[in-house]
Amino acid sequence: MTKEMVVERVRGVSIFAFCTVVAACGVRAGPPSAAATAAVGSEFGRLVDPFPVVDSAGDRIDHPFLGGFNLPRPQFLDIDDDGDSDLFVQENSGSIIFFENIGSPIAAQFRWRSDKYQNLDVGEWYRFVDIDQDGDVDLLGEEPFSFVRVYLNEGTRELPEFRLATDTLRDANGEPIFSDRQNIPQVSDIDCDGMLDLFVGRLTGTITHFESVTGAGGVPSFAHVTDRFQNIEIVAQFGSAHGANTMALVDFDRDGDEDLFWGDFFEPGVLLVENRGECGRPVLTGSPEPFPRNMVFETSGYNAPVFTDIDGDEDWDLFVGVLGGAFNINRSTRDNFYFLERLEDGVFVERSKQFVRQLDVGSESYPVFVDLDGDNDQDLLLSNKIDPDHLRTSRVYRFENVGTANSPAFRARGSWFLDGLYHYAPSFGDLDADGDLDMILGSWRGEVALYWNTGSATAPRFEDNPAMTISLSRGSNTTPAVGDIDGDGDLDLMVGEASGTLNYYVNDGTSEAPQFTLVSDQFLDVDVGRRSAPTLADVDSDGDLDLVVGSENGGAIMFLNQSAGGQTVFAAGETMSLNLPLVSTPVFIDIDNDGDLDVFSGGLSGGMVFLENRTNQ
Repeated sequence: MTKEMVVERVRGVSIFAFCTVVAACGVRAGPPSAAATAAVGSEFGRLVDPFPVVDSAGDRIDHPFLGGFNLPRPQFLDIDDDGDSDLFVQENSGSIIFFENIGSPIAAQFRWRSDKYQNLDVGEWYRFVDIDQDGDVDLLGEEPFSFVRVYLNEGTRELPEFRLATDTLRDANGEPIFSDRQNIPQVSDIDCDGMLDLFVGRLTGTITHFESVTGAGGVPSFAHVTDRFQNIEIVAQFGSAHGANTMALVDFDRDGDEDLFWGDFFEPGVLLVENRGECGRPVLTGSPEPFPRNMVFETSGYNAPVFTDIDGDEDWDLFVGVLGGAFNINRSTRDNFYFLERLEDGVFVERSKQFVRQLDVGSESYPVFVDLDGDNDQDLLLSNKIDPDHLRTSRVYRFENVGTANSPAFRARGSWFLDGLYHYAPSFGDLDADGDLDMILGSWRGEVALYWNTGSATAPRFEDNPAMTISLSRGSNTTPAVGDIDGDGDLDLMVGEASGTLNYYVNDGTSEAPQFTLVSDQFLDVDVGRRSAPTLADVDSDGDLDLVVGSENGGAIMFLNQSAGGQTVFAAGETMSLNLPLVSTPVFIDIDNDGDLDVFSGGLSGGMVFLENRTNQ
């Protein structure tokens, strides 16, 4: 039976309803099942597809807990020499995500293998290329600040093994080659003379050209040729602006020479400078034109074009990673990995805006788990900072657990929002002891609002109670966690906020009529830097609620509850060995009912990560 959840804002004039199954509202505080064992000292393993997650149409999401993309920098190449193209994506500084193609050259199927390929540090950008011309690919990356790092492949074509050869690529005079870290350079033999050409885009819209002066073997040196390759100067279509850039060189029209494709911070699309020369004599003197020619392709700007024949039909398909430029980056925090297929007649059609499908709600995601529909399993709510489709608010996306308590499976069931609020951070608990869950809602404001459940345990309806709104003494971006912290039988409140401290409110009322009183706005003198995100769980399995705090810098800090004799006492903070994303929002829950606490977290990139507790395996 379809159940209904309604969120009503009394102090405003609007009523917002979720009118399908109440999917997802997670308790960020509150004790786990009594059977759950400690998370302290547990071994956790990263999984991106641990159980089924489907969209509203019932189509399975391949990599639901990948963590989200905000600025993906993709590259395709056959890294294992098995005849099909594998996929690499850089989302965060220093790391490359690796997806192996387990399909075929005509039917690609990608599977996540690593968040940090071979543990290589590539700085702000990377580029696979055979820099030593020995027949296998090597790797270039950014050496802070704005130089070129080189890893040579000392393995084989089938089993590459990369070793740092130099932290600074140098010119023929021994001087380090400078490459603005905002730009992604390109390497090619554009004039077909057997010597590699290095192209470095500049913030001025021009291209600096170097050519190698040593042949195959080892790291080549490069001679400076010109700072104005082919006199190209690419400026924005609306004026003279130019900025951070990416480029691709490919013989797109298969006429025997390479054409230039350019993405710029101030360009909403991709630009083509066609090579009208020939392999030995490139001529790129025409005006840049929007590409593809048959369609309007516009994003928030700073687009990274990549070409590969993804379907084996012997033409170049176009993929674009949107890095976010001058046209409101909030628009592209979710739809930012485009797949444009080239058809037989040469025209392009858009196949996807999210080529790697995952749970991704935009930016700065915040998950909660709770059984709001009363069917004895944990559903999921996932909220964001600003919704890419509705820039005047954030949004909470609902995923109903359509599996069981032992074998979860989630299905998208729509979303809800309150106009004008951002950074939703909900927490749930039965604050009035009437048998259903009420909601405490944090947001970008320096306050938390209480919503009474005037519906039922299976069909909740939330109504804002302005008299119960709590204003922080300072700070914003509130992240509440509800739980019986002092062990007196009613629900207390812990609130994180932008400056990284914690606000502790004790419930001086009763389990039926809460009254929150501020104990400290610098609880335990905690300061995680910025963006504290507390969660409450019995991580040491001793029967009380411990405190774990996420932060802008990622990871989590744990404070074990050592209260006794009516005194609330927490041990000094310990850094937990959890690989969590930036702007981490950890949640501890025994999602698979196997007796131990697993960990989920939202993060900066708008998705979720899942760490399975493998202690009992």
